[in-house]
Amino acid sequence: MEKSISRQIAEFAVNLKYEDLPEDVVTEVKRYLYDSVGCAYGGYHTKDVNIIREIYDEMGGKEEASLIGFNKKMPAVNATLVNSLMIRALDFNDIYWKDDPSHPSDIIPAALSVGEMVGASMKDVIVAIVLAYEFEQRLCEFAKPGIRERKWHHATLTQFVSPIVAGKLLGLTVDQMVNAIGISGSHNHTIGCPTAGKLTMMKNTVDPMAVQAGVFAALMAQKGYSGTEKVFEGKEGFMDCFIGWDAKNEINKPVEMIGRDGASKWSWDVDALIGNLGKKYKILECSMKAFPTEALSHTHLTCAIKVMINNNLNYDQIEEVKVTTLAQAYDILFDPAKYRPESRETADHSLPYCLAVAIVDKKVTTESFSDEKLKDPKVFEVIDKIKGEPSKEFEKMFPAKQPSKVVIKTKDGREFSEYVEYPKGDPREPMTMIDLDNKFEALSSELLSKERQTEIKEMIFVCEKMDVKSFMSKLVI
Repeated sequence: MEKSISRQIAEFAVNLKYEDLPEDVVTEVKRYLYDSVGCAYGGYHTKDVNIIREIYDEMGGKEEASLIGFNKKMPAVNATLVNSLMIRALDFNDIYWKDDPSHPSDIIPAALSVGEMVGASMKDVIVAIVLAYEFEQRLCEFAKPGIRERKWHHATLTQFVSPIVAGKLLGLTVDQMVNAIGISGSHNHTIGCPTAGKLTMMKNTVDPMAVQAGVFAALMAQKGYSGTEKVFEGKEGFMDCFIGWDAKNEINKPVEMIGRDGASKWSWDVDALIGNLGKKYKILECSMKAFPTEALSHTHLTCAIKVMINNNLNYDQIEEVKVTTLAQAYDILFDPAKYRPESRETADHSLPYCLAVAIVDKKVTTESFSDEKLKDPKVFEVIDKIKGEPSKEFEKMFPAKQPSKVVIKTKDGREFSEYVEYPKGDPREPMTMIDLDNKFEALSSELLSKERQTEIKEMIFVCEKMDVKSFMSKLVI
């Protein structure tokens, strides 16, 4: 390559302007901003968010950036972590899943915090959010198969994107942006265990930590700190270390390896990462969540709820529930720890638990993961009746489709089934504004009056007329 991958990314990011963005892309940014602010209000009371907030309160520091909801400011680097964790805490924010999964909205706080610190306009923030989605989603298609198949967490992808977003608001030059990517990309590789087995608070925290580190990397680069330019393609760079790349000649070198789902050839798609930049925008391909659960559970929950409601069934009539799913969904969501979840983090990544709640309550909401619900005997009366079955046929359909088949047998011998290929919130089955309003209201109703909910929604959808400081001040409860 005549120019490094980082440099090609940096040139596009530095040169992108608000005026370059099509109207539908700007509208979609506002929809994801609305969804993300709602998720942040939902995470306001969570224990993990408040632990981090209290640590930073005790540390003190310059009041540079606001916390969503709280009447509190702190250093921009610290505010980034708290706000990102608020958005992520309930696992209800957006999802993009191709070869790898990710939640691009985790990166939005990098734009908001740095934007507020430097006195930027919301137009500048909108451009930075477009960059967040663009490169986070492109990175999800970069590794073949994804880094998740290689047992690494998608925060490993975010480490490369967050410095781009922060750097855009800081007004970094191309050289500085290259350095920022190289700084952050050298030290934030995240192992897969936060989302494996018995889950902890780290499940929702590793990606916000990678967002925070990107902000710090951009600040370092602004001061003249240097970072590895060929952090992607160079010797012992990302691609070399993660296998399937000839760093000396900078070409693909597929290697037969054993991953979480068996043997496959590991390689890289450079064009997926940097090809045709600006031709179309990836944010238009992202998905929202209709349930506060792991993304691959959504089609299964839709099937189960449809069976229960359409056939007027009650949980105590159930004899057996059989779920046919992707092999990787089975690996993530059906391991033994998922049948007796002891924490919200494990429960929302447990398909048996989520399905049991869906069957008992005929819905899944944030209250489905309360301490009280985790002890509900009705849920555990159903959970052991749920059996998963991985399907190679379904695996071949993914990620173009997310197929699910749920078969429910009753004690009197009847059998009911549903099959779904796209979850609600997928671009092919998008969340309507009514859906988004209902979600925002449910997440924020404990904190905001109806009038305030309407005021914040209206502000978000005309936010390009505002500066970031004014915008953030309006989010205080």
